[in-house]
Amino acid sequence: TVPSGSLALDYALGVGGYPRGRIVEIYGPESSGKTTVALHAVAEVQKNGGIAAYIDAENALDPAYATALGVDIDALLLSQPDTGEQGLQIADALVSSGAIDIVVVDSVAALVPKAEIDGDMGDSHVGLQARLMSQALRKLSGTINKTKTIAIFINQIREKVGVMFGNPETTPGGRALKFYSTIRLDVRRAEQIKDGSEVLGNHVRIKVVKN
Repeated sequence: TVPSGSLALDYALGVGGYPRGRIVEIYGPESSGKTTVALHAVAEVQKNGGIAAYIDAENALDPAYATALGVDIDALLLSQPDTGEQGLQIADALVSSGAIDIVVVDSVAALVPKAEIDGDMGDSHVGLQARLMSQALRKLSGTINKTKTIAIFINQIREKVGVMFGNPETTPGGRALKFYSTIRLDVRRAEQIKDGSEVLGNHVRIKVVKN
């Protein structure tokens, strides 16, 4: 296993961290701390001499913040793909190489299919991303298992429109990620950590939804 960077989370996971050869989904609302949780795992892998890759589909990785969390940015394999297909192909190539210990995909919502990027506004792209994820994960899950890589997918919570009953929250990318993930973590921001009026950080509440 690879430590999560949080003793409490390692304990909650029951095996002292993230198991190798598995897919982990970290999901939650915007700015809840999902990327922070993933970067802590990257830092732990690097600390133990491992190689980490980060697929930044959001184009939002802040090198200074990552460094502050203990990530060695110079040693991080960073990719900023143009399309969802490209991002998932890069993830697959990295995992297949057997040369990396962890890959983070940030985020599923930003893995936009090429047809959707190239297409007209009027075109129907319903279900394209779900199909893309399903095909990619079917292949990736086998490769990850063989090479004992850890894959972390970050996912944003969306509100389903017009839901009267039940949970209105949904995660992009269809059902495939839910199915292929060994661990699903629901990350929510709790309260701010303050020193007087200065905000130092946030307490984050993590719920292990599937393990």
